[in-house]
Amino acid sequence: MCWKFAVALMAVVAIAIGLFELRGASDGLRIICTKVDNTPVTIFQPASTVPAPVVVIAHGFAGSQQLMQPFAETLAHNGYIAVTFDFLGHGRNPTPLHGDVTEGKAITSELLKELGQVAMYARTLPDSDGRIAALGHSMASDIVIRFAQANPDVQATVAVSVFSPVVTATSPRNLLVIVGALEPSMLKDEGLRIVNLTSAGNAVAGETYGNFTDGTARRLVLARGVEHIGVLYSRDSMEQSLRWMNEAFDRQQGLGFVDSRGRWLALIFLGIVALAWPLSALLPAASATPAGASVTWKPLLMAAFAPALLTPLLLWKVPTEFLPILLGDYLALHFLLYGALTAAFLLYPRGRWTELRMLRVSWRNIAIAAAAVGIYNIIAFGLPIDAFIFSFLPIPARIPLMAAIACGTLPYFVADEWLTRGARSRRGTYALTKFCFLLSLAIAVALNPMKLFFLVIIVPAILLLFLAFGLISRWSYKATHHPLPGALANAAVFAWAIAVTFPMIVR
Repeated sequence: MCWKFAVALMAVVAIAIGLFELRGASDGLRIICTKVDNTPVTIFQPASTVPAPVVVIAHGFAGSQQLMQPFAETLAHNGYIAVTFDFLGHGRNPTPLHGDVTEGKAITSELLKELGQVAMYARTLPDSDGRIAALGHSMASDIVIRFAQANPDVQATVAVSVFSPVVTATSPRNLLVIVGALEPSMLKDEGLRIVNLTSAGNAVAGETYGNFTDGTARRLVLARGVEHIGVLYSRDSMEQSLRWMNEAFDRQQGLGFVDSRGRWLALIFLGIVALAWPLSALLPAASATPAGASVTWKPLLMAAFAPALLTPLLLWKVPTEFLPILLGDYLALHFLLYGALTAAFLLYPRGRWTELRMLRVSWRNIAIAAAAVGIYNIIAFGLPIDAFIFSFLPIPARIPLMAAIACGTLPYFVADEWLTRGARSRRGTYALTKFCFLLSLAIAVALNPMKLFFLVIIVPAILLLFLAFGLISRWSYKATHHPLPGALANAAVFAWAIAVTFPMIVR
């Protein structure tokens, strides 16, 4: 008990320190939340009222404006007015996108129009000096490039994780390309291709080509040690973006505040996970003996790998566009079928039905434990995620989507938790089944890359969710002796995360 108390104390201290540091990053700034039509917009600006250039900052696919806070706060602390917003169908923007994501033209046109509206509003801000720049990540890198080409008075553009076929040697003006050093080679190659347009084919990372006076300046930066999401928290990304803006606007000033929230976010979420261990001891026991499949390796391997292979094959040609949320409908079906197949392999021997009927459990305690774990997962993780990473608190339009996606996540997690738990469960079974699920998604993408390519982007996020909530469900199982509380809580938080993250699209 002393160990659990010590862990709880250290976890609370870690969470408090992380929150204190993150909140402190906005000290000295004026932050205003508003709307342009239905588009949620946030303005970050220095406390002083000295006129300053405006930088419009756009997030990528399945993101929201919170993801771009590190850039916004870095620029605002250094004298710029930074404006972030939620694209159509993303975050808290209630208006869905219209179009086919595989075709792209209609969606690109809508996003470009929305960026233009936000930029027009930003130009009219009282402390704007009339000059403007743009910064975008991933999907938005192409959008900000097209916007800058259509508006030659945009004095600088920063394209993070870029892919844009429309760049020329002189347009857009003063283009900085940032790519994470751990991102796919196709993005690094694209960055080199873009800079080579100005460098006569001799571009190397870190060198500036062209000049700022005539707008031909180009540079490729490889942010060290980061991938597609980590590039948004990299100190290299912040510093290079700030230096680029200073050069483009001829602002002779050194580096001031540079956001470094990555370590504080890590501290907060490590603390939240660690705190779940001592708190799990408070959960009521739901079974006198540890419940679960307790399967040996041979049936376990069959129940783990067979659904992983069968699910993408069975869904290959099945229409899956029945929800107004991109890929959410496919993920719901994938979870549902995967869970049903896992349950079928688990219950195939008739004796297993007898085992389930004979198991004596307290359904009241299962409900109490499931509610406690679910609330902890959603609130403890959800509030800091919503404040500092991406939009997690749902708008009304997304609440029915949660219920629909839960119809898929519930069977999967119930079957998976039962398969991996039990008095005689084998070590490593949980990790094995999660590997099989990610393998299943990889097969699905390989079978239908045009439709499911964006699933690749979320694999790191799913892996982190499996790790964090897997630990919590394990501690829940040790306390309650039953897989259901952890399964129900995980099903709820995964359905919630998918429903609030993926963009709403009307096809």
